[in-house]
Amino acid sequence: MSSQRTTLLTPEEYLEIERRAERKSEYFEGEMFAMSGASRPHVLIVTNLVRELGNRLDAGPCEIYSNDMRVRVTANGLYTYPDVMVECGEPQFADDQSDTLLNPVLIVEVLSESTEAYDRGKKFGRCRMLPSLREYVLIAQDAPRIEQWARQPDGHWLRAETGGMDASIRLASIDCELPLARIYNKIEWPRAEKE
Repeated sequence: MSSQRTTLLTPEEYLEIERRAERKSEYFEGEMFAMSGASRPHVLIVTNLVRELGNRLDAGPCEIYSNDMRVRVTANGLYTYPDVMVECGEPQFADDQSDTLLNPVLIVEVLSESTEAYDRGKKFGRCRMLPSLREYVLIAQDAPRIEQWARQPDGHWLRAETGGMDASIRLASIDCELPLARIYNKIEWPRAEKE
């Protein structure tokens, strides 16, 4: 019986490959994981969110990044592409390429069937190790529902849920309020089946 050993990549090797790649991959503990494409509702929600945040934060010190900006979680070596990130103040990058952010205050993930468990579990567990992170937000695609995790002064994370097209979500980390109707603009909800 032969044993097969996997060759692990260093973060530097990952970045060298990733910067030349046609498709994005995440990195964790020496391995690369290919990312899948997104659905129309997913893309619309991300676009709506980036537009709304951009309009509200335009005059201030915050910068909004969509899913083409990587974040590195130094504590555990994760490199990932959140759907939306916000950094306020002075952006810090992993190197002079300025394509790997180190200090987001807000990370937003739009949930999909294939990524929901990871976004809620391991990814959140790893991302909350970022000292700069103040809020982690999960947006549902199948209903107007947002789950929000906010870091408290004692370091614990407090969960809140907001739902309904008439509701708004308050993002304390960036001093911003967003109506769910704007986040879900042009999203078509599945029609209820007739009995």
